[in-house]
Amino acid sequence: MVSIEQECVELLQQYKWTVSTMESCTGGMLAARLVNVPGASDVFEAGYVTYSDKAKQINLGVDAKILEQYTAVSAEVAKEMVNGTALQIKPDVAISTTGIAGPGGGTKEKPVGLVYIGCRVKETIYVERFCFSGNRTEVRQQATEQALCFMKQCVNKFFSQ
Repeated sequence: MVSIEQECVELLQQYKWTVSTMESCTGGMLAARLVNVPGASDVFEAGYVTYSDKAKQINLGVDAKILEQYTAVSAEVAKEMVNGTALQIKPDVAISTTGIAGPGGGTKEKPVGLVYIGCRVKETIYVERFCFSGNRTEVRQQATEQALCFMKQCVNKFFSQ
């Protein structure tokens, strides 16, 4: 059986495209899954783990006003994460994760397991909201899996237009 990360790498190889990851709650798991695939060096540009707001601002260009207004766990920040890095590195595809893995940090409005995933394909940005369940590790694993599926979906959507 072919893994989702292998499917993503092969899809990017097919189009001779590159990818970069910008992760918060997944803490590098997304980049690790991609680089585990033989041939990932053909497509993988860079991976950022920006856990703090300060790191998001400095490394990814996330606007402090956006962080203040919406918080780090928001569609707006997921969008800023892929947009900022995409402008610096210029990969064909950029994927971001930001959320609350738990066990603490959740609120009624933003519960543990809430994750926003952003994907930039060329100039088009997609953002989706997900709510995962389980412990911290399970939330991070589910978010990573979903980010890979979302990236594949976004790339396929780009070529079907």
